[in-house]
Amino acid sequence: MTGMLASVNSAEEARLVLAENVDIIDLKNPALGSLGGLDIERVRKIVNIINGKRPISATVGDLPMQPELIFKAVTEMAETGVNFIKIGFFASENQYQVIAKLALLTSKINLIAVLFADINPEFTIIEKLIAAGFKGIMLDTQDKTNGSLTEVMAKTEIARFVNQVKSTGTICGLAGSLRLEDIPMLLAYQPDYLGFRGALCDKHKRAGQLNVQSVQAIKQAIDVS
Repeated sequence: MTGMLASVNSAEEARLVLAENVDIIDLKNPALGSLGGLDIERVRKIVNIINGKRPISATVGDLPMQPELIFKAVTEMAETGVNFIKIGFFASENQYQVIAKLALLTSKINLIAVLFADINPEFTIIEKLIAAGFKGIMLDTQDKTNGSLTEVMAKTEIARFVNQVKSTGTICGLAGSLRLEDIPMLLAYQPDYLGFRGALCDKHKRAGQLNVQSVQAIKQAIDVS
């Protein structure tokens, strides 16, 4: 069954999505990029508020592919008590070095790799991530102005991604400016979760405020399908 991930940037928003029974509460700062990170103290505060009622994921920000930099950011975020830490894999010749460095952490920290559909990701990296012990792999979009995941990647490629990840028992997520109307098609691929931010906000502005009616509509669409 597919769950709903809702991205929030404050304690107030975290309480709102908790009340609506979303499956994963994701912490990020949308104003700082596709995977903009929240400061550590705010993350720690939200973790304390949620108090284990829902799994929490958090990003470490849109960091360059520098192994030591990312390793440090992940270890610092892990100290907040979040359940999953998301790392964006941007186009770089250093991707495999980053994976090798983070493999030192995967026995004790649940890492989620994020690939970006709009920068032509090489799905060959999936095997490397799984071998390194990553808990999950997510497909997202880097440039939120180019449309939703379903507009920037062929349906056959999305399906191939889900099948490749899920066949190994690894958690599989889909996100990227997803809209209410994207849900039926993506649910057919049976990802473990669908991630939302812009579609949950007033006027679909991802850096704006969450709209409770939009959260409810997305949750219902996932639950009844």
